[in-house]
Amino acid sequence: MTETRSLRLHPEEIAGSVGNFGTVLPIVFGVAAVADINLGTVLLFFALWYAVIGIVYGIPIPIEPLKVVGAVVIAEGLSSGDIMAAGMLTGLIFLFLGLIKGMRYIREKIPTSVIRGIQLGLALVLVNTSLRFISQDPIFAFAAIGLIAIFFIASSRSSIPDISALIVIIAGIGFGIAGYGIPPLQLPPVPGIIIPDMQNIITALVRLVPPQFPLTLTNAILATSVLAHDLYKREIEPDRLSITIGLMNIISVPFGAFPMCHGAGGLAAHYRFGGRTAVSNIIGGGILLAFALFFAHPDTLTILPAGMFGALLVFVGIELGKHGIKTDDYLVSGSMAVVALIGGMTVAFVFGLLFAAVRRRMQFRPGSG
Repeated sequence: MTETRSLRLHPEEIAGSVGNFGTVLPIVFGVAAVADINLGTVLLFFALWYAVIGIVYGIPIPIEPLKVVGAVVIAEGLSSGDIMAAGMLTGLIFLFLGLIKGMRYIREKIPTSVIRGIQLGLALVLVNTSLRFISQDPIFAFAAIGLIAIFFIASSRSSIPDISALIVIIAGIGFGIAGYGIPPLQLPPVPGIIIPDMQNIITALVRLVPPQFPLTLTNAILATSVLAHDLYKREIEPDRLSITIGLMNIISVPFGAFPMCHGAGGLAAHYRFGGRTAVSNIIGGGILLAFALFFAHPDTLTILPAGMFGALLVFVGIELGKHGIKTDDYLVSGSMAVVALIGGMTVAFVFGLLFAAVRRRMQFRPGSG
């Protein structure tokens, strides 16, 4: 019987606390490198919600950035207003759906092949974007990719925690300090309210929210709910997860936080490396708080090697790709991935829904089987 209902002070909780940093840090660092957001503020809100959500649920429910929003922003360099609009709209949608208990009904309407196609498309977009960073600093990038590969193999065959992303970031900080000196440390700036304009809202509605919605619905909510029962023997209703996603974004995004969600992969990572109670989330929040203090000054990002961002984005792309290939229709998912790379995630999502519908009709028409 796993320990989930009481706090547990154990060394494994420390290893479990950073189990999901390989998803969190690469995306927020990549976004901060191309968009006009303050990384210290972003990490501060991740730190706060990591601790709060751990206490609320009693187990290491992860806090992750919205991956589609992050991938599109990194690839296309959208503004902070676009990011905030996407976060607010996503938050309102999932808060509403959670309150009316609409999760399972909507999930039945989106084919699995479309969800996997979004994941595969994200993987290709991130890997393609990473090439730009790798070309600027190939030596650091390939060394970091090698380290990530070693940890990936080692962690898949033993109980060694995969902290490669954390090591790569610390190494990048070390190289930056060696070359440019220690940047000034300061508290994150006092958050000011960011009000998206109509153009931000239109951009979010067209390019960010539609492809993000099915991924959040399935991975962040439904899959997390099932996995919480499988691993921790906890019944967490999908609509409750939808509500907390809504509240996190509505409360935090207007003050400069990056849009957030939960995630089944992150929950599995926390469990695999020893996280069993809220202590794991509280420790993880403390580590992210330390990062928030270090990266509060805007000049800090400029000292980091470009190869670091390239390596981390490759890591996230591979992770998404692993899940994307678990599809029930390779033709739909694979073609969606290609469309995403060429035309963007929203076009791929609409294409996938239409193509999946055509495929179903062909399979079930009279005389087809």
